[in-house]
Amino acid sequence: MPRIHLPSRKRPLGRLLRNRTAIAGLIICGVVCVAALFAPWLSPHPPLQINMQDRFAPPSPRHWMGADDLGRDVFSRLLYGARVSILTGVFSVALGGVIGAALGLISAFSGGSVDNLVMRFMDGLLAFPPVLLALSIVAALGASATNVILAISVIYVPTFARAARGAALPVKQLEFVTATRAVGASEARILIRTILPNCLSPILVQASIGFASAVLIEAALSFLSLGVQPPAPSWGNMLNVGRVFLDHAPWISLASGGAIFLLVLGVNLLGDAIRDALDPRLAFRA
Repeated sequence: MPRIHLPSRKRPLGRLLRNRTAIAGLIICGVVCVAALFAPWLSPHPPLQINMQDRFAPPSPRHWMGADDLGRDVFSRLLYGARVSILTGVFSVALGGVIGAALGLISAFSGGSVDNLVMRFMDGLLAFPPVLLALSIVAALGASATNVILAISVIYVPTFARAARGAALPVKQLEFVTATRAVGASEARILIRTILPNCLSPILVQASIGFASAVLIEAALSFLSLGVQPPAPSWGNMLNVGRVFLDHAPWISLASGGAIFLLVLGVNLLGDAIRDALDPRLAFRA
């Protein structure tokens, strides 16, 4: 009798590590994370140090990426600005993901009027353009990094809710869920221990995509002076400062814009690779 080879749980990780796109994304994200983590040791100058003698200094051995309008080292500010982007992406996706996934799972498991009420509320949030909704929330709460995280989290609640609900609806109809209910397990245990583990793949993919969008939204809000407030370094407010002096000091905008581009590119490459690795249609290949 031929032996049936079931897909191993380790195979998605193996497919991920064999994917060149994933390796490229991991390298980019790893470099940015290491730079942010070790910013105090890697930065050649304090990020807030003003030196008017170095005002608009071009890239040189003293200032690797030049200096801005106040003589502050662009490379040092870029390193500390990476912390803002990464922390904003992590906390906003985590908060929005936990709330959204919980609402989506409860909606799918409960069904009926609860499902209809939750999903109509999510549809209402999705009707607003993401950046416009974030602008409205930050304008109402005040400009700060904490309020930016809260605003981005609200944006991601409906997307995570729809992803979790779509994954949970077919799972709750399967035999092992019925068997778990038949042995007397509580609804909370069924939802957390049985349904949730089988819905993690789309939630993880959504998280990787949402992180890249969170970086862009934070940069946009900081560019509009609604995010991290100067003199604290942020890629968005560095881009805003650099646009004024783009004609004779383009390195200010090029450094911050290039950093945003690289981080978003790396996260998107890694997210696409994670989606391919977790695709069930690839489970029985190779």
